[in-house]
Amino acid sequence: MKEPVSESSTMYSASIIGASGYSGAELTRLLLQHPNIELQELYAFSQTGKHVSELYAALSCDKVYQPYNGETESDLYFLALPHGEALRLVPALVDAGKTVIDLSGDFRLKCPLEHEQFYKQVKSPGSVMTYGMSELFSEEIIKAKAISNPGCFATSIILGVAPLFRGNKSSVKVRAINCTSTSGISGAGRSSKTELSFSEMSENIRAYKVGTHQHIPEIMQALGSSSTRPSFDFTFTPMIGSLVRGIYSILNVQLESPVDGDCIKELYRNFYQDAPFVRVRDNMTEVRHVAHTNFCDVHIAYAAPGGSLVIITAIDNLLKGAAGQAIQNMNLMLGLPETTGLSF
Repeated sequence: MKEPVSESSTMYSASIIGASGYSGAELTRLLLQHPNIELQELYAFSQTGKHVSELYAALSCDKVYQPYNGETESDLYFLALPHGEALRLVPALVDAGKTVIDLSGDFRLKCPLEHEQFYKQVKSPGSVMTYGMSELFSEEIIKAKAISNPGCFATSIILGVAPLFRGNKSSVKVRAINCTSTSGISGAGRSSKTELSFSEMSENIRAYKVGTHQHIPEIMQALGSSSTRPSFDFTFTPMIGSLVRGIYSILNVQLESPVDGDCIKELYRNFYQDAPFVRVRDNMTEVRHVAHTNFCDVHIAYAAPGGSLVIITAIDNLLKGAAGQAIQNMNLMLGLPETTGLSF
């Protein structure tokens, strides 16, 4: 059942390109319940011709996945495709005047050289869209017609340290961040891979792409720095663990000079006081606290006299790290309350 119509009764049609993956399925579920959206078409490539219920029995949807052939009938288009695919499809949608939200990394990075280095793909200098992190860039998102949705690891890390960079620059200076983030297996997508099978991942955890993960330049860019000329030391160790969904990030931060722990907590609470989906928690957060929600929980776990901080964040990688954040961005772009359709 759809939620009651929000403050605006305007209805928009929306379609999803790449609807059969995990993020696409979450988008389908959220859009079916959104009071201002009529879900029009679900496009998929490998699953063309199948009913949604064949792949996701929990979704009450009788639609059939269709091949995408350049259609532009909907008001909004979400793209949940492998990296590189949206670069081909988005320009035509933008030229047709459609509202576009892309969940891949194709349009996140401003520097084409960084994109080529971390994504191993070439793109033109103009292939950049507004970065869709509403807690930091809401004014730009409201004015935009095309949004690049943040990456899941990037979301958990950026929201964990953003107040230190954008909240009170005069008193807080970051020297270094050492981050270890563990993601659920769903973050790797729905495609079958031996290394992600139950036998390989049950009771297991492992690191991958250490120092080379594609979210590194995205994180640096959002924090006002660069991976090629960083203004602070940044180390990122991504991990995959034996849980289905969720991201748990442990951020070890070294400040230039000591700052009282209570001041740090006050800085965070002030920074996120108007952010409906960021909760600054006094107690330790866990993945299960945010699973199946659009929340990012942030906990200041430790503040040492020497200027060291330990900050813990938790998100659901398929919601706040993907589909939920995309709906949050859509609401801002359409002039709707940010929380519309995202009550959990």
